[in-house]
Amino acid sequence: MFSPKVWFITGTSSGFGRCMTEYALSQGDIVVATLRKPEVLSDLAARYSADKLLVLKVDVTKQEDIDHAFARTREVFGRLDVVFNNAGYGLFMEAEGTPIDKAREMFETNFWGSTNVSRAAVKFFREVNEPGKGGILLQVSSAVGLNPLPGLSYYAATKNALEGFSEGLAKELPPSWNIKICIIGPGAFHTNGINGVVLPQHPVYADESFATSVMRRTIDGAVLEGDAKKFARTVYQVVQEEKIPQRLPMGLDAIEMLTAKIDSLKATVAETAGWSKDLKRESGGVGPII
Repeated sequence: MFSPKVWFITGTSSGFGRCMTEYALSQGDIVVATLRKPEVLSDLAARYSADKLLVLKVDVTKQEDIDHAFARTREVFGRLDVVFNNAGYGLFMEAEGTPIDKAREMFETNFWGSTNVSRAAVKFFREVNEPGKGGILLQVSSAVGLNPLPGLSYYAATKNALEGFSEGLAKELPPSWNIKICIIGPGAFHTNGINGVVLPQHPVYADESFATSVMRRTIDGAVLEGDAKKFARTVYQVVQEEKIPQRLPMGLDAIEMLTAKIDSLKATVAETAGWSKDLKRESGGVGPII
């Protein structure tokens, strides 16, 4: 007998969030769709009944919005199976020229917003769901979270920070809670919404041969190869399998970037391991803690 899952999805106005919402609904599941402008989902609200789709106004930079959304989820559905932690955006500019206030705003959404949703999700899975039922927390990161590209230094930093938080959180959770965390690392996907902001180039980087100049020419008007609808379908299939990986790179470009990072780290270990051979205290001490 089919038992629909309850999804809590952030950033549903466009992009991955919208695609994931549409696909989960099409499969008969229930979705709590959160976004800053609920009217954007008026078409979906007209197609699906209230017992299938709950649309809530949420700005993830506001803790009260997050708390209210999870409280409403408990009130309406009484349980929660999957949190698709997706709200965020990118900022493209040379690090040296990026306005600090813009970088901080992005961190408020991509890192603090995402981690505050994560904390609320874990608490819900543990305290509202039946004991031991747990839940699945899907953290939408990016391939550049592990392997940054020029012009995306601050954006990559937000995702790298989210990944570090997610790995640490996963190690803190007792197995008996049955809470699974998966870091999703998409490569380049073409979506139906604007999820990135390109700022004017810093004049000292204007040389056409510089890395960020090359990137600017590459992304200008680009139609990316990744299909966001196929992304949503694949993520849904992974959830149904219930064998949740800690990391889920998405797209052959993401696999290539991850492989390059692994190769780079292996080369670093081979090159530098010798410098660590004689760094212990002569008088001894507590053994390794990592």
